[in-house]
Amino acid sequence: MPEPAAPIRLAIVDDHRMLLGALSEWLRGAAPDIQLVAAVPSWSELLAHPEFPADVVLLDLDLRDNIPVSLKLSMLKSAGVQTMLMSTYSEPAVVREALNAGALGYLVKSEPVETIVEAIRAARLGDSYITPELETTLADADAVQAPKLSAQERRVMALYGAGQPVKAVAFQLGISEETAKSYLKRIREKYRVAGYDVGTKVALRKRAIADGILLQTD
Repeated sequence: MPEPAAPIRLAIVDDHRMLLGALSEWLRGAAPDIQLVAAVPSWSELLAHPEFPADVVLLDLDLRDNIPVSLKLSMLKSAGVQTMLMSTYSEPAVVREALNAGALGYLVKSEPVETIVEAIRAARLGDSYITPELETTLADADAVQAPKLSAQERRVMALYGAGQPVKAVAFQLGISEETAKSYLKRIREKYRVAGYDVGTKVALRKRAIADGILLQTD
């Protein structure tokens, strides 16, 4: 007789404690194959949790901690964690950026618990998950495309746009200050070719927010 599959070890990170509590309760009752091993309100508490790394992390996109989501996703990926992002909103640029940065899917917090369970199961298998409604939203989005940035260019733009000086950006990404400057120069040139002027730090920050590279709260 085959052994039953091991439960999916799930961690949830959301700084709205009421929602965190409600979601934890729903999931406990809704899916016997999902074992909630951590429910924490901050990124630092997730990393410090004795059950980390879990199989799947449901990560709130709107944590107000000044850490770009692309860096969180790359850290989780290197720890072998599959990540599903949740948010209260579904702007196409934000959804696209989350998926480009390595999230397996994107859930709006108003989704029914059955949809969230489906997404967690898909993530455990390494499958991407996006609801039909969000797919339609993405398909209907404006045809105006932001320039294609590499993952490292997005990280540089996110950190610099969040207010970090070039030296701090270079230090956090483990690159030289000159390399960070050349990334910024390349980013500005790509936007100039696409018809956007991001010559000043303020303009670059606004563009990073508009294109979902940086959250308004970062």
